[in-house]
Amino acid sequence: MAEHPDVLIIGGGVIGLTAAYFLAREQVGVEIVDQGDFGKEASWAGAGIIPPGDPSHARDPFDQLRAHSSVLFPRLSAELREQTGIDNGYRRSGGLVFHDAQDTYFEREWRSEGVRSEEVQGAAMRRLEPALGPELTHAYFLPELAQVRNPRHLQALLSYCQGRGVRLRPGCPVLGFELQGSRITSIRTSAGSLRADRYLLTAGAWTSGLLEPLGFRPGIRPVRGQIALLQTGSPLFHRILLRGKRYLVPRPDGRVLVGSTEEDAGFDKRTTAEAIQGLRAFAISMVPGLASAHPERSWAGLRPGSPDGLPYIGPVPGIDNLFIAAGHFRAGIQLSPATGLVLKELFLGQPLTVPLDAFRLDRQM
Repeated sequence: MAEHPDVLIIGGGVIGLTAAYFLAREQVGVEIVDQGDFGKEASWAGAGIIPPGDPSHARDPFDQLRAHSSVLFPRLSAELREQTGIDNGYRRSGGLVFHDAQDTYFEREWRSEGVRSEEVQGAAMRRLEPALGPELTHAYFLPELAQVRNPRHLQALLSYCQGRGVRLRPGCPVLGFELQGSRITSIRTSAGSLRADRYLLTAGAWTSGLLEPLGFRPGIRPVRGQIALLQTGSPLFHRILLRGKRYLVPRPDGRVLVGSTEEDAGFDKRTTAEAIQGLRAFAISMVPGLASAHPERSWAGLRPGSPDGLPYIGPVPGIDNLFIAAGHFRAGIQLSPATGLVLKELFLGQPLTVPLDAFRLDRQM
């Protein structure tokens, strides 16, 4: 790499690392700084649920971002495994989405998006998952629902970036920007001033604090999500189970992720006994056999929520060489492939796979 990188990325979570992956594949010089360890915030804490999607049926930019990511994930995972030797655990395990018997909203939405789904109930549902609780009567079966193991995926991305010459600076907080006219000339960090041609802000829940001195208040806030990890010894069920905003994600090694809460707790990442007990009760109500599962550990992550639920992706208005990709809330992992791809296209002047007007920093809300 030259003395100064082409692109300096501020924030080493899954969005920043995936953008670096796509840029490094095109021989773009990249440097990433992070205030802590790479990928150890919201990206690491999530469950890794990858919804299915069909880009040809996606109706709005968010659905396009999700659908393209769904299509990209298998290829991305295979390349990471081939280049790094790290298996990120991507697999199409399928899933059951539980609903009221009279609610056909999800089925209509999935059909309109070209997603395969089948309503199942009673004996048909229990043939898929015999361990389900007796009060569960109706569900939609999504055979293409997939999962990835977040820590392994982040390790694979990090290893790929290291192998492609991406300069990595963990434990390097950004203290501010130096501007000359409408351009950033450098960023001030704990390691001194760092320069680049262009800058990409992917700092998750910490993004607003970095933008406010520049006159932007995007309203990205931390939303705490707590997760419990149970160990069953051998798998009791095999498909992802979704009910409302909560879920059970079974891993092949017998572990089960149970999540998650949505709490406005500022930057407090502590877990609470009440929330973890509530998640465990939810898990047992879905799969009674989990009552004997060993509670292995629990943790919390701070998701970057935006005021309207959409991420910000694209140029920062009025600053020629600053860009943003933040505010993905609960969908950072699942939207990361298409987000990284479209950022690469934006930087290289290529046609955009997904239009970005809906994700503008200065959009009307």
